Amino acid sequence: MTNAQILSACRTNWEYRGIDEASVREMLDELSAHLEDAQTAGRTGQDVVGGDVRAFAAAWARARAPLPRRVLRAASLGCFVTGGVLLLSYLTRWTTSLEMTPGYIAFWAVLGTATVVWKLRRGSLGIRRSWAVALAAALPAALLTRLAGDAVLFELPLWAAPLLLLPGVPYAAADVRARKRSRA
Repeated sequence: MTNAQILSACRTNWEYRGIDEASVREMLDELSAHLEDAQTAGRTGQDVVGGDVRAFAAAWARARAPLPRRVLRAASLGCFVTGGVLLLSYLTRWTTSLEMTPGYIAFWAVLGTATVVWKLRRGSLGIRRSWAVALAAALPAALLTRLAGDAVLFELPLWAAPLLLLPGVPYAAADVRARKRSRA
């Protein structure tokens, strides 16, 4: 793997993890200097970052972005996704209120929690694998709560979905802009 490929992989990882552009540039400059020093000393870029570039970038990102900031970002994006799923539920059922049952709540709570925890601990598996892991956790939870019955706990009005979308909008917009910049 060349130094340019290492830098590119690290940039993509850091942007995906929500590290701001100024910090990404600073980290890339520092890593570039280390890679050049290693090359001058006759070593490869792999000697600097190790065998797994993604793990190296993830470890540095975790050190750079403290846990409270990552939790806030993950929770905000979790609310954003929850709001989107609820909005989709309202639209597909063509209703202005949803009946919340224990199974419905357990399924989405475990699905969201598993996804957020996995992202905070391990980084990205890709959308298909992370949803598969989350579904593997959420389906048994929903099935177990079905044993408690299908009683309606409360009805959720339509305005709750856009309200849940709000905390994640800045993070989602920043992610879209970062992906557009990385493609250009």
